[in-house]
Amino acid sequence: MNWDKRHTPQLHPTVENLSQAIFTVNRHAKTAPNPKFLYKLKHDALYKLIKEGKANKVGLHYSGNPKNSQQQSDVLVKCGYYSFHLPPSKEDFSHLPHLGKLDSQVRNPKASLSLNTAKMLLIAYTGLKEHTSSPQQKKPRYEKPVFKKLGESYF
Repeated sequence: MNWDKRHTPQLHPTVENLSQAIFTVNRHAKTAPNPKFLYKLKHDALYKLIKEGKANKVGLHYSGNPKNSQQQSDVLVKCGYYSFHLPPSKEDFSHLPHLGKLDSQVRNPKASLSLNTAKMLLIAYTGLKEHTSSPQQKKPRYEKPVFKKLGESYF
């Protein structure tokens, strides 16, 4: 591990470091105020690992939280000592075996990375950019109330 000027650890993009970073980002995304970027980071990093042959799609699981109370499946991806779920593509249904219900006894190992370190590693690995400036919401302009004489229509 190398240390930069600000004393934050500089990790190398090994399979173990990347899988820990994905686990950390995924865990924090569940409670983040704006989780879209974190889930995009997870998605892109896993697909890059799959493309490079460092992670593989194992099969399909029934989703624990299906949308609209319908049955839904997720792709189980193994990366290092960790496993993750991703939304399936149409090809996944024809190429991957269905593993049935998720085994709640199977757990990922604990990761000791901070969210910032994990994000920095995955951003460097995927090339994604985080948009830190949120778009300013325009406040509705105040309009003075219009008073009509008694008996006049407002329309």
